[in-house]
Amino acid sequence: MNATKMTSEMIRRMKGQSIPALTAYDYPMAKLLDEIGIPLILVGDSLGMVVLGYPDTTHVTMAEMEHHVRAAARARPKALLAADLPYRSYETVQSAVANAKRLLAAGAEAVKAEGGREILDAVGALIAEGIPFLGHLGMLPQSVREEGGYHVKGKVESEREALLADAAALADAGAFAIVLELVAPPVAKALTQKVPVPTIGIGSGPDCDGQILVTTDLLGTFPWFTPKFVKPRLNAADQMRAAIEEWRKSL
Repeated sequence: MNATKMTSEMIRRMKGQSIPALTAYDYPMAKLLDEIGIPLILVGDSLGMVVLGYPDTTHVTMAEMEHHVRAAARARPKALLAADLPYRSYETVQSAVANAKRLLAAGAEAVKAEGGREILDAVGALIAEGIPFLGHLGMLPQSVREEGGYHVKGKVESEREALLADAAALADAGAFAIVLELVAPPVAKALTQKVPVPTIGIGSGPDCDGQILVTTDLLGTFPWFTPKFVKPRLNAADQMRAAIEEWRKSL
């Protein structure tokens, strides 16, 4: 269990260390992860798929994010509790600040948004308001419909150059860390070496400063889909089925 309350600055200073991060969408999971000592917990908009049954993250609303942030925040974690700004909630500087403040009022301590240089005005406004910001580059789930699926980024030189420029811009703007999702591992390694803030990978190889997973993928509680890059450490869905079936037969 974390001995002291984690802050965004403490996460920033973990550059070069192995930073574990996981998602939580409710009170019991946030409490469990915190008891284990996970330093960064994300209320991700992935809840749209693994909790709410949406086909992708673009259907998640601000009200739904607030609901789940409140639930996770009730665990009063020592971990830094971050939350995703959902789809189209940060299209303008004004909306980014207003919606980030809504998530903070619900209990989040930092916010994450997808994109690089194209959202710098919003990022700068958030930092100016004293709102800790977590970046997200590479495959952007909120753009899945425009991009026609989930694709590894950085395979061609133009994408590599864009990722390096975006990461540098986010770090310069004040992001305390940057999530790299489905970035080609050599590019993720180069980014990690170049930017002064931690990179937290998901499906981006072993050379990031940290790793984040959707907790349901790690535990096997959403058996209907598991990303190719995830190796579940538990087959919880089958264990749950067996326990329920045993109980049903005992009636």
